[in-house]
Amino acid sequence: MNAAEFNAYPIEIEFPDIRPYAAGTGSVAYVHTFDSGQPGPHVMVNALTHGNEVCGAIVVKELLDMGLRPQRGKLSLSFANVDAYGRFDPARPDASRFVDQDFNRVWTPAVLDDAARDSTELRRARALRPVVDTVDLLLDLHSMHEKSLPLIVSGPLDKGIALARELRIPPHVISDEGHPEGRRMRDYGGFGDAASPKNALLVECGQHWEANSVTTARHATARFLLLAGAIDQQALPASWWGELPAQSHVIRVTEPVVAKSNDFRFAGDYTGLERFAQAGTVIGWNGGEPVLTPYANCVLVMPSLRQLRPGVTVVRLGRQVD
Repeated sequence: MNAAEFNAYPIEIEFPDIRPYAAGTGSVAYVHTFDSGQPGPHVMVNALTHGNEVCGAIVVKELLDMGLRPQRGKLSLSFANVDAYGRFDPARPDASRFVDQDFNRVWTPAVLDDAARDSTELRRARALRPVVDTVDLLLDLHSMHEKSLPLIVSGPLDKGIALARELRIPPHVISDEGHPEGRRMRDYGGFGDAASPKNALLVECGQHWEANSVTTARHATARFLLLAGAIDQQALPASWWGELPAQSHVIRVTEPVVAKSNDFRFAGDYTGLERFAQAGTVIGWNGGEPVLTPYANCVLVMPSLRQLRPGVTVVRLGRQVD
């Protein structure tokens, strides 16, 4: 796939102006926290972990515009990588994913505390960190490069899988260890500690610029806030409540496929969740060598060549475990 094909997806949704929300409610720009005064968890709905993933920004803006307040506990509504978002250019839509580095690969104390390291994304993560440290339940809204079915990314722990099964919107759950390049916000601190009651989910709502990604983001957010006890169903419009699937389907990632060079191609036009019944099926070529499914009923997770370069994960392989 070439650069022209990468940009073939139409931009069906408008990128909202979020500058009116810059002041926030405290000391952190673009973070709005509301306290109900009643017992309950601190819930955060976060948007713009990546600057070109607009569905979350639309949903967070809508929640702020409608004046949603938690009925129990605290609610934080946040826009994360606002500098990257401000650079969005429809002619180069992937260029605004981040400014200097991926905001979603810096979430360990070792990285955040390293004074010798600096970037736009690190400065923003350090600013957000005191808020994130107080959050009990995090919903991180994302979207995907390719036109794939939406997914919940639960992380590797049983508590994340259990929460994803409760959420059920969307129904496909990816359980994985994260990325070798660095830790995601959804795995930070207590979210990634099996002994902690804190929990987090990352929802990939669909292709970056399709209208359906906004619908999925609304439905997942409403359901998450309801499960957290932050709101009752009447707090949000009827259009925010999607039909619940009968059950979730959990796919556990077993291994990544990493590009050896820029010479990588897939054997088909894969978008994700393709299943291959036979072990040893050729799914692509990596530096001229065939890439084979390692076991029967292997599932492809988020295949993409947009960021193709040596060392980049181009697809992950998984098996359905439920």
